[in-house]
Amino acid sequence: MAIIKVHDKYFEPYLSEETIQHKVKELAELINKDYEGRRPLFIAILNGSFMFAADLFKHLSLDVEISFIKLASYKGTRSTGHVITSIGLDTDITGRDIIIVEDIIDTGKTLHNFLPQLINQQPASIKIAILLHKPSATVYPVDIQYCCFSIPDKFVVGYGLDYDGHGRNLKEIYQLKERGQF
Repeated sequence: MAIIKVHDKYFEPYLSEETIQHKVKELAELINKDYEGRRPLFIAILNGSFMFAADLFKHLSLDVEISFIKLASYKGTRSTGHVITSIGLDTDITGRDIIIVEDIIDTGKTLHNFLPQLINQQPASIKIAILLHKPSATVYPVDIQYCCFSIPDKFVVGYGLDYDGHGRNLKEIYQLKERGQF
């Protein structure tokens, strides 16, 4: 893995494809154990979670379903502070076990705003599975049951995560290089 440029910024290797795949498989095995004999509905939050959700599903041995919702709070490398729903949930979740699949939680605002909407639909349970968590950036605490990696509060791209729409297709995760680190 080498330093890459996305738009006007440089990113250095952070998590390899092998490291990511190993953790995703471990997480799937834990979910398989926890939900044995049940039929959870996964709600993947687009756009960032699409690669994580796809790889997670490859390792699930349960009878599962998935639905997608599009929520957004980022522009460039910063959170806008506003959560926008551009594709809504079209599945009845009443009485269902729900597992939210999210790429990253930093401030926690996106899920903080979305969870009450889900709770109002009276699911049996709601759990959260995330790829990345930035604990030092979390302003709105979110109860996370399944997490692959806790990371520092640095901007990352790759494996579904983007910088202004670019970099999602990378198999690895890269971290923003600070000025003077070249």
